[in-house]
Amino acid sequence: MRPRLIGMTASVAAFGLLGSLVTACGALGSGGTTLRLVAPEYGDSPATSSKAYWSQLTSAFTAAHPGTKVEVTLYPWADVDREVTRMVQEGNAPDVALMGAYSDFAAQGRLYSAGELLPISEEANFLPPLAEAGTVDGALYGLPFVASSRLLFYNEELFDKAGAKPPKTWSDLKDAAEALKKEGVLYPYALPLGPEEAHAEALIWELSNGGGYTDSSNGYSIASRQNTQTFRWIKDNLVTPGLTGPVPPERLNRQDAFAAFLRGEVGMVNGYPSLLDEATKKGMKVGTLTMPVSDTLSDGKTPPSVGVADWMMAFKHDGNRELVGSFLDFVYEDKNLNEFAGRYHLLPSTVSATETSQDSATDTGNEQFLTALRTAQLYPVNDPSWLQVSNTIKQNIGKAVAPSADPKTVLEDIAQQVRVIAQQG
Repeated sequence: MRPRLIGMTASVAAFGLLGSLVTACGALGSGGTTLRLVAPEYGDSPATSSKAYWSQLTSAFTAAHPGTKVEVTLYPWADVDREVTRMVQEGNAPDVALMGAYSDFAAQGRLYSAGELLPISEEANFLPPLAEAGTVDGALYGLPFVASSRLLFYNEELFDKAGAKPPKTWSDLKDAAEALKKEGVLYPYALPLGPEEAHAEALIWELSNGGGYTDSSNGYSIASRQNTQTFRWIKDNLVTPGLTGPVPPERLNRQDAFAAFLRGEVGMVNGYPSLLDEATKKGMKVGTLTMPVSDTLSDGKTPPSVGVADWMMAFKHDGNRELVGSFLDFVYEDKNLNEFAGRYHLLPSTVSATETSQDSATDTGNEQFLTALRTAQLYPVNDPSWLQVSNTIKQNIGKAVAPSADPKTVLEDIAQQVRVIAQQG
């Protein structure tokens, strides 16, 4: 789920506090007065590294809790899920981890629930869609940390030159894309179905036609009638007429689409708050909309936006419950949560931090994303098989719009792989 913000591609960044150095391979004890945290690197350079935030926060925490230590290890986003999984398999799980999935560890009985760590008022403070996604069998195991929602961005200058109108329906979107193409826009609609984050773009389109990854019983419905209809429309109306740009969608990654948008080469693309911030800093005039809906969707029906969250989880170790609870209580204070969200142009995960953020003068553009997040639909991250399922979708769903492909066949092939994964889980 991830927001997948721009992540440092350098090797693991590790640092210790109060004289305790952490290394990627060192055996570290848990329990007692030392807490181990593993987290991803959200920055894209030493100047924006998450190290500064965690250093400041953990220093404040240990000052308020004399005799405690917090050791933090940062990994690139591409590595953090795998590294935490390795630690767990080796019997060396951290006390707290921040990553993109949690439910497999919850299913193994390795995690504390929020009710075992936080006061009821704090557990109830998480935004409802995020809390729902973090819940397994009625208990909150995945504590949402920061989040984002997705909106359709359009380049107002390119739209004005092409005489295009902001789209409300799929047919409007096609009309705008055709007008942009006539004006020579390289990517009238950027369709990133490459393996970096194809599952996000796919879900945005599926929801706009009343579909999605799961059905009313929470079973996977990859090859549903609505989803098949969606990808057939995308292929016939956008890809085949050449309205999605020079790079085949199955090879276009999200970050490349964003870079092209910032260069002024893209008319429309689905994006999140940090992209809007970058575009604004470049002086671009960008409009934002909820995703246009299918022309066949029931009148008046407004599909949810896609929401993405990163998850904090607490691993059970003898003697660590009280320390972990105190630390998470501190992490989720409004000022601390908003400090992190503000650094990386993300959205806070709690009701109170959201209200505080809206009251501040910073990131005023976030209000529309916060509004979308309150009713957003997230990935089915509370299904233990989701991590493998999402990887299968990312690697294959772009094939559904390839020139020689039949969307129904591709989706049915993915659905069969998903059934096998779910059965193994």
